[in-house]
Amino acid sequence: MRSIIQAIALLLLVSLPCSSVASELETSQGKVHISAVVESLKGPWAFAFLPDGELLITEKRGKLLHVTASGKRSTVKGLPAIHVQGQGGLLDIIVANDFVQSRTVFLSYVTKQKGGSGTAVMRARLSEDRKTLTNQRKIFEMSEGSSGGRHFGSRIVHAKDGSLYVTIGERGDRSAAQNLARHEGTIVRLSSGGAVLSNNPFLATNSAQKEIWSYGHRNPQGLALDLSGRLWAVEHGAKGGDELNLIRKGANYGWPVISYGTHYSGFKIGEGTSKAGMQQPKFYWDPSIAPSGLMVYSGKLWPQWKGHFFVGSLKSDYVSRLSGSPLKEREKLQGKSTKRVRDVREGPHGGIWFLSEDKGTLYRMAPSG
Repeated sequence: MRSIIQAIALLLLVSLPCSSVASELETSQGKVHISAVVESLKGPWAFAFLPDGELLITEKRGKLLHVTASGKRSTVKGLPAIHVQGQGGLLDIIVANDFVQSRTVFLSYVTKQKGGSGTAVMRARLSEDRKTLTNQRKIFEMSEGSSGGRHFGSRIVHAKDGSLYVTIGERGDRSAAQNLARHEGTIVRLSSGGAVLSNNPFLATNSAQKEIWSYGHRNPQGLALDLSGRLWAVEHGAKGGDELNLIRKGANYGWPVISYGTHYSGFKIGEGTSKAGMQQPKFYWDPSIAPSGLMVYSGKLWPQWKGHFFVGSLKSDYVSRLSGSPLKEREKLQGKSTKRVRDVREGPHGGIWFLSEDKGTLYRMAPSG
């Protein structure tokens, strides 16, 4: 009986009527239907699907919302102390792979530190009534020493082997991204309980932070696994040079030594666009689009898009679709709803969902008709 109820709830969410007029968008696969699922959000940053057809949504100012299949929302209690500063606050949320059994969720947020603030990750259990986080435990906090309110990252991926990947920006301290003794400008890998994993690449490197998986990043705000299980990230360049990178164990992605952009002043960054021992992006945007949110599509509703990358743009107000070898931007999904797209994820039935920060709305894209 419970499984029947869950299936009905999920169906209700997929067909949930929206409070504003739906629209259509012309794409390479014909017209698609854009509907507003959750509106009147304040500074939304991320969202996650619960297996019973409901939603969790973070707002940067420090609020976690639960939304039922019928659209009723409530505030979830039990968050840690969140430091709201500039680009930082309550950031990403994901549901654990074993949520049905464990009810575990992971959240990234900014915490106050000596001399500044930094990205942290909490593991918690969502109560059966979805009202409270319990068994809260901070499982990661970046090394101290960064001030200012920018470049916190911060996306989380829960891999099939149970490990967690978390992105951390360089916090505006460019040289820190090349310093393995610090977490700034890295993607870290840890167990779902926060432990350092035995096959991380820098365990034998003196003074290195043992959680580091890759480094030389500026501000990665999108992270996803492709259909083969490979890890990808999108990160902000400066003036130009936003990147889509295939993330490899122990690799150096070059910031601030190499870049396809320039400083905002117009001056050259580092030593140019390439250097031995540093990775090249699989694609870069110039001019910048300020990428945030990354999803690799399963092809469930649009088979022709199977394996394609979808990236939100904070600056240019569209969702970028990329595919091919070499990767190219094939299409800009753009309309009145795509204002400052903060997050992009595939829904439980194959719809493409995206979060518009400017509109304060979570939208769903589905086949028209």
